[in-house]
Amino acid sequence: MYTEPQDYPRRLLVCVTGLSPQVVTESLYALAVAGRPRFVPTEIHLLSTAEGAERARLSLLSERPGWFARLCGDYALSGIRFDAGCIHTLRDTAGLPLADIRELGDNECAADTITERIRVWTADPELALHVSVAGGRKTMGIYAASALALYGRGQDRLSHVLVAAPFESHPDFYYPSPASRIIYTAPPDSRPLDTRDARVTLAEIPFVRLRHGLPEKLLRGAARFSEAVSAAQRRLGPPALIIDLAARRVRAGDQPLSLQPAQLAMLAWLAGRKAEGGVAPCCPPEGAPDAEYAREYLTIYRAILGELGDDTRSTRRLAGGMEKAFFEQARSKLNRQLKDALGAAAEPYLIRGTGRRPGLRYAPGVERGRISFGPVEESPHDKKR
Repeated sequence: MYTEPQDYPRRLLVCVTGLSPQVVTESLYALAVAGRPRFVPTEIHLLSTAEGAERARLSLLSERPGWFARLCGDYALSGIRFDAGCIHTLRDTAGLPLADIRELGDNECAADTITERIRVWTADPELALHVSVAGGRKTMGIYAASALALYGRGQDRLSHVLVAAPFESHPDFYYPSPASRIIYTAPPDSRPLDTRDARVTLAEIPFVRLRHGLPEKLLRGAARFSEAVSAAQRRLGPPALIIDLAARRVRAGDQPLSLQPAQLAMLAWLAGRKAEGGVAPCCPPEGAPDAEYAREYLTIYRAILGELGDDTRSTRRLAGGMEKAFFEQARSKLNRQLKDALGAAAEPYLIRGTGRRPGLRYAPGVERGRISFGPVEESPHDKKR
């Protein structure tokens, strides 16, 4: 069991950069040389625009000037993978490299790409991720920080590297050198500076981890940035439940759901009793089917199916009343569908028992005043998705 980020067998430094590839070497120096405790990455990955990626390749990975190799040689850093395959160019909707991020569509593509990369990396339990947001356009840093807040785990970190003047943003400064190296300020003064005297500090940025609120499907598969944000917001926002029997749809918070008729009928029955202020039903006792429960449930079930629906099987099974096995199976299937669709955000909508046995009464957890029946209209977010 690993306790600190530096203990993990796979350690990633991820940088978002624009036209200043120095952010990579500055961040690496701050983490692996000056940091206490030291965090020596096993891999470095860079996310950038087309021009930013090319500048990084030429200045960091080329034989000359080869600033990445020079830093590793100066400070005896070894075993760090950073090659052309670790430089990831952001792309537009047509799959072409983004030259810059100026249009709304470019922003959305950058957000989705950064989010998906961080989702994949954080899916590895053997990996500790350190994200540096010191470079690139401000929107890139915001998206990287937001994506880490959505998917980050306990071992993941977020930081910004600080370089003291006059070395900050100097095109010839890449890291504090162990030996004297002279560079010059811009004309007209052209003042000499010794890179050995530079001060580089890593400022760790605390962030709220929202991963536990995301549905499992967003943790497993590709997701748009906006989808992940909405899923986290549903977890944080006040729960509300709208049931549309005619359209066979439900909206939990701002999430539209499609349930099977049997599970929709169970949800509508239990939620309806709670919304109307009625007594929540108990689970029928063993060997004592409840005729009233069966009638109420079948009335809703038939309304969902419509005139052409076939309810023969359910009618036959509930002819003698609702049995304990039917109630428990239907409740279990409904809760499972809600969890699959909503993840941790399903909690207020799950059918739970309250009270004491044998008089446990079952209803969704959402407040009575936030349950309603009526049309579930498509939101702008649904249309966009």
